[in-house]
Amino acid sequence: MIESYDFGRIVIDGKEYTQDVIIYPDRVNPNWWRKRGHELNLQDIQEIFEAKPETLVVGTGYSGLMHVLPETRKQLESQGIELIIEDSKKACQTYNDLCKSKKVIAALHLTC
Repeated sequence: MIESYDFGRIVIDGKEYTQDVIIYPDRVNPNWWRKRGHELNLQDIQEIFEAKPETLVVGTGYSGLMHVLPETRKQLESQGIELIIEDSKKACQTYNDLCKSKKVIAALHLTC
């Protein structure tokens, strides 16, 4: 459960993180980094495909500057993974709501 989020800082299950994260149902991947900082491409989320979530919530940053590339959207759709893209504050709320009833993963950019 995400307890709080603010620019560059997130608290998940009592632990603070200050770099981008991926939240899986059973663990957190701290220090997540993308090949190109403000683009989400297929290589950035290979582990997510392997985890086979029902839903992927992407937090695009405090101001929403990260973009999900079209080929990434297409691949998620082709595998039946619902994609929700929101600024990171809203994405945290959405993740908390969905994780109670679905297998959901959140990939969250904490700055920008």
